[in-house]
Parts: sequence; structure tokens; C-alpha cells
Amino acid sequence: MPQSTHDRAAELHNLAAHAHAAAATAHGKGDHLTAHELSKQAHEHSMNAHKLAEELGTKAASSSKAKGGMPELRADLDLPVSQ
Repeated sequence: MPQSTHDRAAELHNLAAHAHAAAATAHGKGDHLTAHELSKQAHEHSMNAHKLAEELGTKAASSSKAKGGMPELRADLDLPVSQ
């Protein structure tokens, strides 16, 4: 079954977080080459997730314009705001 774009973006964010954690562990053990490679991998996952999120935002914006209004926000996604 094909993955939704939302699910794929979330998976990429999770992969990036895992790669960052693994990179930090490798760095802490003095394995800087592995840490660097894992950091590059994390960055790639993050950029791909960002690209998908932008595509979703563009689709939502064009969909709301076609419907003549703003898209509804999900109330169950009460995310903290980063400072």
C-alpha cells in the first residue's frame, strides 16, 4: 500500500532524528568520521522531509483557494512553539 506524503515526511523526520542521535553517540565515542557521515545522512533526510512538507503546504494553499477559504487546522496537533 502506498504511503501518504504526510506519513513519508514524518518518517523522514524520524530518520533524521535517529541519524542525529547516532551521530552524537559516535562523536562521543571519538568516531568522528562515522559521526560526520551520520550527520550528512541526517541532513539529507531533513531536507527531503522539508521538501515534502513544502509540497504539502503548496497543495493545501491551492486547495483552500479553490474552496474559497482557509484550510482547517487540526486541533489534535498542539505542538510547542520553538523559541
